[in-house]
Amino acid sequence: MNKMKKVFVSCGEMSGDLHLSYIIESIRKKDSDIEFYGVVGDKSIKAGANKVNHIKDNDIMGFVEALKKYKYFKNKAKEYLKFIQENNIDTVIFVDFGGFNLKFFDLLKKEIPKIKTIYYIPPKVWAWGKSRIKELKKFDDVIVIFPFEKAYYDSLESSKKINVKYFGNPLVDKYEFSENLGDKILLLPGSRRQEILKFIPEIVKFVKLKEMKNQKFILKFADKLHLEYVKEYNLENIENVEISFDAIENLRKDSKYAIATSGTVTFELSLMGLPTIVVYKTSPINAFIARKIVKITYISLTNLNANKEIFPELLQENFSAEKLLLQCQNFEKDEEKIVLELKKEREKLGNSGVLDKISDYLIEKIKESK
Repeated sequence: MNKMKKVFVSCGEMSGDLHLSYIIESIRKKDSDIEFYGVVGDKSIKAGANKVNHIKDNDIMGFVEALKKYKYFKNKAKEYLKFIQENNIDTVIFVDFGGFNLKFFDLLKKEIPKIKTIYYIPPKVWAWGKSRIKELKKFDDVIVIFPFEKAYYDSLESSKKINVKYFGNPLVDKYEFSENLGDKILLLPGSRRQEILKFIPEIVKFVKLKEMKNQKFILKFADKLHLEYVKEYNLENIENVEISFDAIENLRKDSKYAIATSGTVTFELSLMGLPTIVVYKTSPINAFIARKIVKITYISLTNLNANKEIFPELLQENFSAEKLLLQCQNFEKDEEKIVLELKKEREKLGNSGVLDKISDYLIEKIKESK
């Protein structure tokens, strides 16, 4: 009889939960003797993870908000450490959410030096600078999901001791590409409260422009609770807007392009061949800090991977109804060209079977731990 292996997982937001859920689902199909516990969301729970804490309590965006929750995260890290010790867990998988996960890692290694640690989708050192390279060297394994990330680590002299693996992008296994476009504009406000509160006011102005009165919109929320954040806008009463909670892959066929808050979803849309305008707005102080720290030309993964602008990005003061209108008019002329670009970019990410490769590797590493 095989001994059950317990793995602790730590993600912090919906995109990380999505990626983690695919891994958990794939591993559990291959090996029923591995159990997952940790900081997870609904998708990972559905895939078979046991919840220690839910990611909905990690709903923060930006530097100021993170500082406000510092005490909360510090207490949670101690709580997770205690759980790991009491349950004799010998492998921890971290998923994205670098601000918390790297601090949690430090605490963990201080108390349990020999525990196996794997970082799946590590902090974006290519965006935030090389200071986190030193921390990543301490992990047993680091798994990235974009070729430009692997190339970045390989190019750094200081990263030679980091065991960075790249198997392809797992989302290629999940989304089908289509060159067909519908007749509606898909609106995606994001999953965090602050993102939604920044997105909706400009979008309401946009859909009410006289130039947009004959357009049809689908406004997709991740959760019905999110409508409560913006109930003052009476979204249900805007004639040309249909509210949906359906999966984006189901809404894709009716959409001709999307307007989406920057995040994993914009990359998912690119894999499905849907032209997208990427938008993002945060508080002035968060924007000021980010501009001082972030060292990248683009913020969307599609543009970063292509190293050129495929999806237009409207950030901060540029995210306005008037500038959205201009971009939409451009899309109406160039949509076929954009779809072709997206097809080329998807081909760069390899064929299907990526999840199998990642899960096989993780099973091997989990089984190695004592």
